[in-house]
Amino acid sequence: MLPHKLITTITLFFTFCLCISSSSSAVLSAITKDHETLLYTLSLYLKNPPQLTNLLLDLGASITWIHCSNSSTYRSISCNSPLCSAIGSRSCAKCFHSLPNHDDCSSNPCILSPLNSITHKSSTGKAIVELLALPVTDGRNPGQLRGFSDFLLSCSKKSLLKGLTKGVAGLAGLGRSRFSVTTQVSTSFSSTRTFALCLSGSPSAPGVAFFGSPGPYYFLPEIDLSKTLHYTPLLLNPVQTDYFINLTFIKVNGVPIQLNQNILAVGQQGFGSTKLSTVTPYTTLHSNIYKIFIETFVNESAKLNLTVTNPVEPFKVCYYADEVLDTKVGPAVPTVDLVMDGDDVFWRIFGSNSMVRIARDGVDVWCLGFLDGGIKTEASIIIGGHQMEDNLIQFDLEQEKLGFSSSVLAYSTSCSNFNFTNVSNLST
Repeated sequence: MLPHKLITTITLFFTFCLCISSSSSAVLSAITKDHETLLYTLSLYLKNPPQLTNLLLDLGASITWIHCSNSSTYRSISCNSPLCSAIGSRSCAKCFHSLPNHDDCSSNPCILSPLNSITHKSSTGKAIVELLALPVTDGRNPGQLRGFSDFLLSCSKKSLLKGLTKGVAGLAGLGRSRFSVTTQVSTSFSSTRTFALCLSGSPSAPGVAFFGSPGPYYFLPEIDLSKTLHYTPLLLNPVQTDYFINLTFIKVNGVPIQLNQNILAVGQQGFGSTKLSTVTPYTTLHSNIYKIFIETFVNESAKLNLTVTNPVEPFKVCYYADEVLDTKVGPAVPTVDLVMDGDDVFWRIFGSNSMVRIARDGVDVWCLGFLDGGIKTEASIIIGGHQMEDNLIQFDLEQEKLGFSSSVLAYSTSCSNFNFTNVSNLST
């Protein structure tokens, strides 16, 4: 998962100094991509003594869970715990409701139902508290590690790991929840409720997540990407803990695609609108949006003398690779602008994020990396991981806004350019 040198460096730091104090609040974590499943892994430290643990990164999940049947380091939570009541354990609530003597329920363990976001299967598991630790940061480098011992998560059965990336021990929830990694870190470290993701598509170098800091975020060669952000409001969804934004229309090479606002609006059941997802590999569009989007893209690409060739599943629009010019921001194809609150607020998607290279079995093509999500979707548009790679995405939960940079390749850097190897002597 993580490069061996990085694992060794951070592990040594953790072995010799786990200092817990209040002088630094910003922390970070490495993010790696599995190129088989196209999913992302967050690396953090759990248990006592601390152990480097890889968890599937789920931007929308409300709580973290791990397979911990063999662990003896956690502390279980009982049904009569205020924490269990705050989590909303259905099993405890059912017990209290069915038995007149609530004392009969008090010693029962607090049971949750963690969800596998890939298979959409759930299981039952005990709610527990465990040690969590992450390296502090000044935005340039990782420093000494900082932890807290009351990180709430859920145990799960081993079967729940099915379908996830090999080597992960569970799932890290970063969604809108009191018990997400983000909220628990900011509460415990008295830091701002802001986190940022910079996903790397590199097979060898990780990306990075920053927690508890609005910036700076420095990437080699000494570029503060927090200064490149544009902002749009985050929308509240009545039933989902994912992050939603108000995308009003799409432009392809400057040509606007008017979208059905009824499709985009968030309904009472939580469906519709535009959300961001790290467990969706490629952006998916409601069928009515997808149809006009690919028609416009093909028309605009023809103006660049690009001819559509045979598609390669799961993609529907592909071009011969030797006909597509290469640029600083990827293949030279029509730009895609996700327009938010007006023409002046848009997330520009260049070829590096709109296209996917397929080179196998004698085929070498660039394919448009957007998929048809059907007519019954949980969100009208789901912005997937590929479209977020090498883009800095910041979630400011204090001011309820999303910051986005568009491709950082335009600034002569990438999300794999954070300097993990130069561990600084930052105090905790």
